[in-house]
Amino acid sequence: MASALTLGLTACTAGAPSARSADGEGDKPVVLTTFTVLADIAENVAGDHLDVASITKAGAEIHGYEPTPGDIRRASQADLVLDNGLNLEQWFEQFVGDLDVHHAVVSEGIEELSITEDAYAGKPNPHAWMSPLNVQIYADNMAEAFSDLDPAHADDFTAQAEAYKAELQTVQDELVEDLSALPKRQRALVTCEGAFSYLARDAGLSEKYIWPVNAEAQATPGQITSAIEFVEDNGVPAVFCESTVSAAPMKQVVEATEADFGGTLYVDSLSEADGPVPSYLDLIRHDSAVISDALTGKSS
Repeated sequence: MASALTLGLTACTAGAPSARSADGEGDKPVVLTTFTVLADIAENVAGDHLDVASITKAGAEIHGYEPTPGDIRRASQADLVLDNGLNLEQWFEQFVGDLDVHHAVVSEGIEELSITEDAYAGKPNPHAWMSPLNVQIYADNMAEAFSDLDPAHADDFTAQAEAYKAELQTVQDELVEDLSALPKRQRALVTCEGAFSYLARDAGLSEKYIWPVNAEAQATPGQITSAIEFVEDNGVPAVFCESTVSAAPMKQVVEATEADFGGTLYVDSLSEADGPVPSYLDLIRHDSAVISDALTGKSS
């Protein structure tokens, strides 16, 4: 893993020229991430030593994002760009292809899961950050990349990553404990998008979704019927949908079954500072609580 991350960073040493902030001010190395979730994780690992920003804004849909000229200018001034990888940012390769910018892929080393349905079958599921266990790997990868960028603060990056990983492990442990009393057939997570494969795997849940990736304009009748049949066959008590898409297809599942609509989940983007999920820890705690409360009947 180390060689994969450091390969693109060999020119970034403590003495190398450092980019300024997005507005051309400041004296800290600048780290630019592809979306807000990565930016927040990176800020927790970087502490006060680096300036971290996101290319996309809070609430943005990242799968089909189209970079602006301003994004390209910001990226050209950064010392390091972090992307998720796993084919999430399909726009990213073209975005940085002509720029002399170092970057690291923060999902390096995770155990990939594949999408199993439709046109995306066989491709990696990109939503690895939806597992608190995977984000511990993200944090380690960031600490390593930041240490190559700014060796003088390597010990701080490692310590901050370890503290953050401890918080992530607490979220994971609480979710597993909360779900432990559910009957096996009801240990199922039904969502609009197939964005929860890693969370479901690590929490001991089976998974069903209406569509695999947020690319379809609307759900097909066949997709909705398949979800209805799964909910009925397994006696699933509650179903969910994500904040960036319409919940209307899932409401059809609710109307056709005895399942409740368990609530809105957050995946691809954080909210604004005064919103419900201004940080990744807020996001994963929110989603974990909504899922466990709805499936176990605590929210009824």
